[in-house]
Amino acid sequence: MTKLTEMLNIGKEMECKLQSVGIESAEKLVEIGAKDAYLKLKEVYPNVCLVHLYALEGAITDTDFNNLSEDTKKDLKTFSDKIKNTF
Repeated sequence: MTKLTEMLNIGKEMECKLQSVGIESAEKLVEIGAKDAYLKLKEVYPNVCLVHLYALEGAITDTDFNNLSEDTKKDLKTFSDKIKNTF
């Protein structure tokens, strides 16, 4: 089981938040995916934002969140906008 903080973009604070919503390892985050992990976080931490979603995707793809492709960022932004009024 790989620690979340061993993933790119995941620091101690994000690790604690992920663990609090039942995502306890890097493998679990990969299994759940960035969007579902973001939804879980948003339920408990309504102030998480698009940058957190980018960080999760970057962690899963081993990419610095600033270096995600424009297509990926656009897809994630569309997803974030779509769920914005849910929380």
